[in-house]
Amino acid sequence: MVVGQLARKATLGECPKKVARLIDLVNLPSNLREFADGQSQMSPLSFFIRVWSHIKTHNLQDPNNKNLVNCDDKLKSILLGKTQVELSELPTLIKHHFPNQSK
Repeated sequence: MVVGQLARKATLGECPKKVARLIDLVNLPSNLREFADGQSQMSPLSFFIRVWSHIKTHNLQDPNNKNLVNCDDKLKSILLGKTQVELSELPTLIKHHFPNQSK
């Protein structure tokens, strides 16, 4: 186990706490569990990737402006009920569901 921890520290680079916060598993609140098909734990990074995959799979990017996402009902439930968001807003809106955990 100590060897695994050392290997993980080596791969994290210069900002180990910030990177670890992105990849550590956390318990998902109920509204995020519904979006994540019932998974009870997921890392913030994995959840963001799932949101992006949902956007691409359901063709939710605005055809006239690819920087905008038109939210369907499933996305609205996790993006504070917004009908349309900018791509730059996504990380911030998702981050609200993952409070900082001190380690």
